[in-house]
Amino acid sequence: MADQAVDIGGARVSGTGRPPAVEAAPTDSQFLGRARELKELRADIGRAGLNTIAGRKAPHARVLLIAGRPGFGRSALAEELVRQVTDGYPDGVLRARLTEPDGTRVPVERAARELLGELGVSAPAGADEDDLSEALREALTERRVVLLLDDAADAEQVDALLPATPDSLVVAVSEGPLTGISDVRPCTLGGLDTKSAVELLERFTGSVRITVDPRSAEGLAEVCGAHPAALRLAGGWLAARPMAAVSDLAKQLRAEGDDSPPLAKVFKLSYASLPSPAARILRLLALAPEGLVDPHIASGLAGSSVGAARTTLDDFVALGFLHPVDSPLPQYEVPGCLQPLLWSLAESQERPGELQLARARMLERTVRLLQSCRAITETDSPLAREKLLGMPKALRFPSPRAAEEWLRTRRPALLAAARLAVADGELDTLARRLMSQLVRAMVAHFGTQAAAPDLYGIHRLVLDVAERRDLPREQAAALLNLGDLDARTGRSKAALARYRAALDAGRAANDPYATGRAMESVGGAHQELADYERAADWYGRALVQRLARDEREDAARLYGRIAAAHTHAGQYGEALRNWSSALTGYRRLGDVGGQARALSEMARVQEYADRPEESLHTCQEAVEWARRADDTRLQAALQLRLADTLERLGDPAAARLHRTAAERLLGDESADRETGETGLIDEIETEHGSNACEIRSTSAKD
Repeated sequence: MADQAVDIGGARVSGTGRPPAVEAAPTDSQFLGRARELKELRADIGRAGLNTIAGRKAPHARVLLIAGRPGFGRSALAEELVRQVTDGYPDGVLRARLTEPDGTRVPVERAARELLGELGVSAPAGADEDDLSEALREALTERRVVLLLDDAADAEQVDALLPATPDSLVVAVSEGPLTGISDVRPCTLGGLDTKSAVELLERFTGSVRITVDPRSAEGLAEVCGAHPAALRLAGGWLAARPMAAVSDLAKQLRAEGDDSPPLAKVFKLSYASLPSPAARILRLLALAPEGLVDPHIASGLAGSSVGAARTTLDDFVALGFLHPVDSPLPQYEVPGCLQPLLWSLAESQERPGELQLARARMLERTVRLLQSCRAITETDSPLAREKLLGMPKALRFPSPRAAEEWLRTRRPALLAAARLAVADGELDTLARRLMSQLVRAMVAHFGTQAAAPDLYGIHRLVLDVAERRDLPREQAAALLNLGDLDARTGRSKAALARYRAALDAGRAANDPYATGRAMESVGGAHQELADYERAADWYGRALVQRLARDEREDAARLYGRIAAAHTHAGQYGEALRNWSSALTGYRRLGDVGGQARALSEMARVQEYADRPEESLHTCQEAVEWARRADDTRLQAALQLRLADTLERLGDPAAARLHRTAAERLLGDESADRETGETGLIDEIETEHGSNACEIRSTSAKD
């Protein structure tokens, strides 16, 4: 990007975001001071706890608490401590933030899921807080980790995430004590020591101005209360004004004469020196989801170009208003201590309608980015390519990999944007579009299974909006999606409740697809709960609707599902009648593969019914149809079934021939597979889906 320059508060700031001849703003790796606190915290790790003194085993990992007000360097101290001790914990460092930038408490469920994700442990979509906490403890049982819990709201949050083994270490950051967690001694932070405070100023201003007037630098540090965040803003103000003396800033701050905290004074002065466009962007950053900002978010909020927004964000870093985030893409964080100040400015200087418009622009920009993110994966679609080329260049991704990296990097902010949009209540149309595009982009790049935990949360938000706006069709869709995710994770009773609610919503919307789908899903949930009579009944209700609408393919599939329920119930006559109806349906449709699978299931049921000769004949017919369908693996599985049947009928020679034929069809795959026909046929059925996937392996009673 071409170097640009903007005039911020009378100082020319280059497009690199750094005042001329001034060092970069300090990063977390450039830690200052706190030597005494670090020594105490490290000593506390090896201190014998009360349980050890009493001869009892410690009930959980050692907890070190760093307490203090936001902006005093709590997180920086925690990170430095973790950096110093991490060698003693070979399984690494896990991090979770437990309070949103606006002060909202992060649910334990979300924090535990994020920590499990860092460990590479998949947690079931929709699992509750207790299950996820237990899963986290179990995952940490054999590990030695440092768990950094930043900005904890209360002891209950921390307690739910504590490893149950004393081999790990927990470093918690909080504004106050964690009453209720045993054996925790807080390390309470105040301001920096004078030497460190002056050194922090020097990193912004350069050494000359500090060296020529050290007393003024010490006086400025005193006026700032040695508050690290206030010192950063003061340093940024001085860095942007190379001709200003350190004493000038100290005098201006003393002249304020009010009882405001030092941070508020310095922020007020620094903010007042910004030109109007930059000041407006800064206060609108209070709307950034999760306090995370990138050039597109800033551009959407302010209605400016992406390039200009990037330049302004870099300038804010140099001035101490933002922290850069270690990320492969440009990303910035609003310090938590500045969030209330920005909110106050936004509410006092912007009309409610303007704030709503800025939020709407940001969401609209996010929707279009998600559309572009998904469209670039559809390279075979001319329509998708045309839509992509019609987008502004700033919204297009150069490759699918770049789009996936953006989606992965921005995932926390995107999910937060969806939550905030739904909570707002006034932008439901945009919220619905955002969630729709977010689901599609995640499925396109990560796949349904990998994205399932995030999708569950999004579908719950969709349901909230649908209920609030009385949109029964969308309510039914959200309930069906949630029910499917519940069913996949084994929560069949929860899934059944979702499907019944979806059926009611589908009927209210007069939506035949939703009602038919819900009835079929209710049947599937009953089948998972081993209530085969109700399962067959609900499948039958769905079948009546499909037949009435002349939906032949779905009707054939439902005949198969009814047959599956009867098979599980041991009602083999009913099962064969329904498979026969399914077979007729597939023949009328000309579905060769469907006929092969229906015949294979009929052969299985005949075998269960102790009719081996009929099973043999049906299976041979199924092999022929599988050959016509060019379904090699189904053909091989049926050959194995024929071999088993022939062995039971006392013809081992013919059985060997069929096994040889199956091995030939499978090729090298058969050498790596310890298979009887049941294991292979179940795998084939899962791949095919449709009716066959409902049949499980033969149960003991069968």
